[in-house]
Amino acid sequence: MREPSGHTLLLRHGGYAAEVVGVGAALRSLTRDGRDLLAGWPAGEICPDYRGWVLQPWPNRVGDGRYDFAGATHQLPLTEPERGNALHGLAGWTHWDVHHPDASRAVLRHQLVPRAGYPFALDLAVDYHLRDHGLDVTVAATNVGDRPAPYGSGHHPYFTLDRPIEGLELTLPASTWCAMDERQLPGPEQPVEGTPYDFREPRPIGDLVLDHPFGGLTGDTATLRDPATGREATLRLGEGCQWLHVYTCDTVDPRRQAVAIEPTSCPPDAFRTGTDLVVLEPGETHRLAFTITGS
Repeated sequence: MREPSGHTLLLRHGGYAAEVVGVGAALRSLTRDGRDLLAGWPAGEICPDYRGWVLQPWPNRVGDGRYDFAGATHQLPLTEPERGNALHGLAGWTHWDVHHPDASRAVLRHQLVPRAGYPFALDLAVDYHLRDHGLDVTVAATNVGDRPAPYGSGHHPYFTLDRPIEGLELTLPASTWCAMDERQLPGPEQPVEGTPYDFREPRPIGDLVLDHPFGGLTGDTATLRDPATGREATLRLGEGCQWLHVYTCDTVDPRRQAVAIEPTSCPPDAFRTGTDLVVLEPGETHRLAFTITGS
């Protein structure tokens, strides 16, 4: 019987262990010393809520699934029909080829073929590598076609410290944020100064509802911390990370037990707004890199 999430790869190094699956190259779990750092999903089930997804060739939403590029208008399938959006790219519900060179590393690859709505050819790759300091992740795309391609990328880890999030402290190295409309499409970028969205210094999440992009990054580390125990999960940003999208899991089950802190190259709707949109020239490669650590 074929597993809904495809073949599972177990990675181990020191006190860390991770599970990576072949469908969507998703990160199903990450633990340190047997304690969860990410909220994943059980083996034998379909991935829920985009947990651990790789987001290519765009993260988050494209409003109406319709965008203009290089003088042509393109229409993507509406994968969030209730809001009229195309959501989280084209690579999630696909089979990826697996290379597993050793017990601590997995490299997965997928050929994204041209199609209606996205007539561009990309070679995609995700590298998961457990080291002493945690899990290094690199999300890459190479334009193997004959024309420029619009592109954005991201990853969708759900961080957990095994308790409701209200009492947890969040730190984000972001000086700007975007308000969201009823379709979860962003308004203009604005300063976090003087707003409830200023997490440049650690403070409790409380009852704040978040499903927002944060930009103007002034540092490379986002942290979720439990002040009662001192446990924390940390996202360290590397190459290609221009934005963070933070979601407090108010519409998933169980509610508000995890926080998605998503490293992305652009905010939602970048195919339409052009904000930090990457234009991949033929033969060019884009990389988005980050590291997850925990205690």
